Amino acid sequence: MGKKFETEILHGRKKSNSKITSKVTPIYQTSAFSFKDLDELEGFYHGNGQYLYSRVGNPNTDELGEAVARLEGAPAGIASSSGLSAILAGVLAVVKNGDHIIAADDLYGGSFHMLKEELNQFGIETSFVSFDNLAEVEKAIKDNTKLLYTESITNPLLRVEDIKGVVELAHKHQLNTLVDNTFATPYHCQPYSMGIDLVVHSATKYIGGHSDVTIGVLTGREDLVASARAKVVNLGTNVSPFEAWLTCRGLKTLALRMKAQSSNAKKLAEALLHNTFVEKVYYPFEQEKDGYGAMVTIELSKSVDINDFFRSLAWIKIAPTLAGVETTVSHPLTTSHRSLPPEACEALGITKEVVRISVGIEHADDIIVQFEQAIEKSL
Repeated sequence: MGKKFETEILHGRKKSNSKITSKVTPIYQTSAFSFKDLDELEGFYHGNGQYLYSRVGNPNTDELGEAVARLEGAPAGIASSSGLSAILAGVLAVVKNGDHIIAADDLYGGSFHMLKEELNQFGIETSFVSFDNLAEVEKAIKDNTKLLYTESITNPLLRVEDIKGVVELAHKHQLNTLVDNTFATPYHCQPYSMGIDLVVHSATKYIGGHSDVTIGVLTGREDLVASARAKVVNLGTNVSPFEAWLTCRGLKTLALRMKAQSSNAKKLAEALLHNTFVEKVYYPFEQEKDGYGAMVTIELSKSVDINDFFRSLAWIKIAPTLAGVETTVSHPLTTSHRSLPPEACEALGITKEVVRISVGIEHADDIIVQFEQAIEKSL
């Protein structure tokens, strides 16, 4: 990036070749693009044309992939239909039948299920290992291991990954790396700039920011993104132009939103540390003075009735997702990590008392009061 983050978001996009100088990229809400003759059509297949069919490519989807790639410091990016489809495209850009993946054991439940159950049916094996100890990760490497996969900040217990350590281990054994950077966002962390090969976002979350799209973005090494692009096209996991346009619009305020939400999250985490009926607060306090991400996870005391707690939250909504501008809560055991075996949840510490909080842009004092009142009412 040649500019500061806040400036790059707004002024980093490529200049259009169009003679119509629209301030904002128009929505190319079309399923296909037309050609003047067969020679022009044939030219597309020889690299002389940019767009053919919106499943193959569209100016809006391309703009989003390129925009997030710039913020990650990566040379290439592609948008797809969801965070999970972007993860799938990234994984399949690296591995095939007979290959082995090593993944962090504290991943988002949807990622865990895809790796353990779905890809296993196609002959791709995954070992889930604690990345807290990279020596154990190294022990799990096999002759057919091709990929190390983790999250920059894990979901839901907010462990901050040792990305430099993961990169060093991968280079030592000539492995590729994939990091889900959804929780941190490029505002707080740019894994590609630290040596990670592929970086994925559920852009449904902070990239879009307003809970009105379902979309994913994969960025990283040019050759791997090209391979992933082929998977998106040929497996039909493309995203619509309108959703890509909405996400580009949301992306413009990412820095403003993350600054406010991260600050609020740190204040909430600090307040709940002193609540007698909160057993644990998960928040990466040590990472940055102004907060490091807008997620806070807490483990309530057993003297708190969990159902009453959720019922007592008034204007704070219960939602199975995160990262909108409004504060919401979720229950990982019964939503995001429902697909994990009970013993895996227990080992990680994801119990029925664990609550994941996505902190919004409301006034911090109001957020804090709401949680303290809900705890008090549910004793």
